[in-house]
Amino acid sequence: MRLRALLETEALGLRLLGGADELDRPVRGVMTTDLRDPSRYLTGGELVLTGLAWRHEAADSEPFVRILAAAGVTGLAAGDAGLNGIPDDLVEACVRHRLPLFAVNEDVAFATITEHVVRQVSGERAGDLAAVVDRHRRLMTAGPAGGGPDVVLDLLGSDLDLRAWVLSPAGRQIAGSGEPLSAARAARLAGEHMAATRTGRRGPYRVTLDGTAYSLFAVRNTGRVETSLGAGAVGAGAAGSSGPSVSPGAISSGAVRDPREAVLSEWLLAVEADAGEWPTARLDLLQGVTQLIAVERDRRDAARTVRRRLAQEVLELVQAGAPPAEIAARLRVAAPVLLPGLGTAPHWQVVVARVEWTRGGTDGAVAGHGPVAQSLLEEILADPTIAGADPSDRIAVAQVGDEAVALVPLVPPAVTEEPDGASGPGEAPEEEAADAGPGLRADVLLAAVQAPLSAGLADDGRLTLGVSAAVHSAEGLRGALEEARHARRVAAARPGRVCAAGHHELASHVLLLPFVPDDVRRAFTARLLDPLRDYDRRHRAELIPTLEAFLDCDGSWTRCAARLHLHVNTLRYRIGRIEQLTGRDLSRLEDKLDFFLALRMS
Repeated sequence: MRLRALLETEALGLRLLGGADELDRPVRGVMTTDLRDPSRYLTGGELVLTGLAWRHEAADSEPFVRILAAAGVTGLAAGDAGLNGIPDDLVEACVRHRLPLFAVNEDVAFATITEHVVRQVSGERAGDLAAVVDRHRRLMTAGPAGGGPDVVLDLLGSDLDLRAWVLSPAGRQIAGSGEPLSAARAARLAGEHMAATRTGRRGPYRVTLDGTAYSLFAVRNTGRVETSLGAGAVGAGAAGSSGPSVSPGAISSGAVRDPREAVLSEWLLAVEADAGEWPTARLDLLQGVTQLIAVERDRRDAARTVRRRLAQEVLELVQAGAPPAEIAARLRVAAPVLLPGLGTAPHWQVVVARVEWTRGGTDGAVAGHGPVAQSLLEEILADPTIAGADPSDRIAVAQVGDEAVALVPLVPPAVTEEPDGASGPGEAPEEEAADAGPGLRADVLLAAVQAPLSAGLADDGRLTLGVSAAVHSAEGLRGALEEARHARRVAAARPGRVCAAGHHELASHVLLLPFVPDDVRRAFTARLLDPLRDYDRRHRAELIPTLEAFLDCDGSWTRCAARLHLHVNTLRYRIGRIEQLTGRDLSRLEDKLDFFLALRMS
């Protein structure tokens, strides 16, 4: 807006005292001050309002006006503050520095002027930004994104002073303006958004975290990206195939029909502001921004088409029992796409995911949905530390029936070789190669996504993940696939909305415990532990903690007594009481094992 428009607005009560030739100056903001030197609070373009409390004598006007002019202030509006008019020395100083000067009617509050300027400037900025967003949308629709959503979010920050971030359902930051969100805060915002969406309330959703208000906007999938599998689909009748087959047809990020699955597929735009008081124009602008971001989502989904097809073709060969040489040839095609410039064959790890929804009714039946599992697994496995347009470039995820299966390449450990061909100090023996390298860990994946995705799954959905060991060749890929599937079934036998299991759990008693029927589990633990719990409740004797510590110390009296800060005789008394109450003998391996399993299952 221009100074002339302020002067022409009668409700503001402004009277021009000097600077008639400067009335076309633009006003970019407003500030009220009575400081003698307000320069550190000025950025240029402001209308400064002052009550003249800084003026004690005529000589004060010159330095004050000089400071404003040097800072690029657009104009000065003064109230007389009981001085019977604006002092001549201030008028003369403004004329010398070509700074327009207004007198404010004593009946008009500075707050009235401030509100008017802010409303006008914000509206003009929003209009300018809307034009830029529209232009950027056309550019992105016609060709490469040229910076992606970060460009639009930067415009929100520079033109509307709004900090904003784009987040995945798993809480991964995809784009942002200003400082990145912490992983914990991003996960909380993603969870809040999915929980609010599941209620069916109309967005944007407003939440407050640690005193900071956020408005959450859904980035709706457009459904424009489709990937036809065609001949690459694995049919149920493939020779030698085992396990679920790859469903033929189209995979589309926008083909999700169930609203529950849409919650797990959408990105969100988190804005650090409370949108409850926003005018319709600004809300419409932010909705336009989400549509622009959705175009970028389409572009990234399209870029995943090649990687999805590679995974589909490899799994087709693996499930059809193809010769290892044929699988290896296909892996050699996939490796440079996923890990360009590696120069050597990577190791491979397999991750299997399944999303299940409880059907309506009381039968407890569940139904899986492969596309949403595929989309989620791509987000979960995306590495935020990798630079580039899409941090999921290093993984390939296929839809296999109701499951999603990811092929994750790993940089192999350094290998050195002695001149005679013997293994050097940096070489891993052949049988240990599967455990070499960093790899993915089920517990780490679980920790990162459990909280936000549990909110999206609510009380009728489950996500289970299984992670294989790393294998160094095509020969091991079939075993890795079966291992990951078996680990996922172990995870599915556990309680909780989001569960994961890794390959290391398949060689432990942990493998067996989830498959013990609930009624058997309850009866077994009650028979052994209930007498101890009752005794602890009545006598505060801490027999259960004593038993846990004793077993954890492998039955060592001295180590257990030291851990519990007890005399050995006191420890012997407690163990004797445990044996008396349960009829068991803790010197026998069988009884120790029974207590160990009961504690684990309780």
